Amino acid sequence: MNTVNLLIGLAMGLNLLALASSRLPSVIRTVAVQGVALGVMPLLIEEHIDWIVVLVALATVLVKGFVIPALLRRAMRTANIDREVEPFIGFVPSLLLGAGGTIAGVAGARLLPLLPEHAGTLLVAGALASIFTGFVLLIGRVKAISQVCGYLILENGIYLFGLLLIRSTPLLVESGILLDLTVGVFVIGIIVDRIQRAFDSLDTRKLTVLRE
Repeated sequence: MNTVNLLIGLAMGLNLLALASSRLPSVIRTVAVQGVALGVMPLLIEEHIDWIVVLVALATVLVKGFVIPALLRRAMRTANIDREVEPFIGFVPSLLLGAGGTIAGVAGARLLPLLPEHAGTLLVAGALASIFTGFVLLIGRVKAISQVCGYLILENGIYLFGLLLIRSTPLLVESGILLDLTVGVFVIGIIVDRIQRAFDSLDTRKLTVLRE
């Protein structure tokens, strides 16, 4: 359980790093490391590991830690951008919001009636902090790639919530979340490509100039 809490603590720290960074490669790398850290958690939580859990965990690590970050780096190179210059919410305010959300997540988790095996973990606190961080990135950034990273971090928070049910429905929880993530990222990838082709930029503020 200590290892699980250590990985969740790492994920919460990476949330703050993503909020504080203006460089897109750093944000993508942060999301990739977080995906790997959370992907191996089912192997640590499950007492009796079967091949299905191992397969889904490996798929999660592969998709979140390598495939999706590689696609984001490719989109970044194609668009020839590597920095978030003028976000809606500044980096220092974003970091302060993230820190406040993390503290609120830890405090809120203590108020919930959790099962005894979950009471000593940071699963709920990490989930709430990641979901809040994802929303801040989605709302506070203007580059589409940063917003995709926000979506991924938000999904990681949902993934942590899903781990609370892993003993009752392990395959359903993990494969369902992984499928939703894959479909969502492909849809977002198509949108990013359309924005780049139409405006020669990934600044989502340019969408406001669209007319019928």
